[in-house]
This record gives sequence, structure tokens and C-alpha cells, in this order.
Amino acid sequence: MDGNNYPAQFAEDKAVRIVSVKGLKDNWQKWSEKHQEHQKHNPFSHDTKPIAVVPQKGHDGYGRPLQGSMTAQRGEDAHTHISREVQELCEVIKDIGVRSHNDGNVGDISVEFSKLFEHYVTISNKLVGILLRARKQKLVDFEGEMLWQGKDDQVVITLLH
Repeated sequence: MDGNNYPAQFAEDKAVRIVSVKGLKDNWQKWSEKHQEHQKHNPFSHDTKPIAVVPQKGHDGYGRPLQGSMTAQRGEDAHTHISREVQELCEVIKDIGVRSHNDGNVGDISVEFSKLFEHYVTISNKLVGILLRARKQKLVDFEGEMLWQGKDDQVVITLLH
């Protein structure tokens, strides 16, 4: 036995245990620091620090994707696509519609929903949605909130521009 009243074999084990406990403590500290850093970016954590300024309700940019983001790009692409479809719908109405004559003056171009549906179905399956968008842009007008095939076949759609 040595001066610590431990047998030699236990003295060596004690040194090994101290080193391994110190290693565990260091590993735990590294994991803890890494976890704390992760929590700063976790949106569900109370420790989250906002990285970007988030617009508040009523301010410019609220409810809109960040400029330059992929979401903003997809929105712009969708807007462009829908605008093209609305223009194409107006062209189809011009081509197949009938121009009205009031007191010798040339009037608006109109077409019944059934005729437009039969012709347009080969172009797109979203006719009613495109018609609603065109009406919102004040390019066409028709009676009712929604058009249904069969029920609204005689509804007249008028091209305004």
C-alpha cells in the first residue's frame, strides 16, 4: 500500500476514474453549448432570437414573402402565368363571341357560358377560376357569384375591354 492507504491497484483506478469523469464533463459541456446555440435558431424555443425583422400586422410587407426568396419568385411566376391565362381567355371571347349593336353603335362582345366552356375546355380546365379572376380585374362581367356547367349554360359573359 502507498501513503494514501489505498492498495496500488486502486490508486491507479482512481486516476482513471478522475480522467474519465473529466472527459464526461467536457463532453457534456460541449453538447450543452452546441444545444444552446441550436435553440437560438429553433422557432419553437423560448430562447429564439429573431434573425430577420418580421413585419407586424398593418405594416408594409406583412403577409408577404421576403424579397428575393424562392417563395417570392414562385408567387411572381404564378401571377405571370395567371395573367397570361386571363389574356388568353379574353382573346377566346373575342374570337367566338358576338358583338352587340345598340342604335347602330358597336357594343361589347358577349358569349354564353356553355359555348365558352365547350371551346375553352380544350385550353384549360380552370375556366371558372380564370373567369372570376378576369371579373375581379374588370375585364369581363356576368351575373351571379359562380358559374356551374349545366345550371348556368345560358349565362352571358361580356368582355368589357
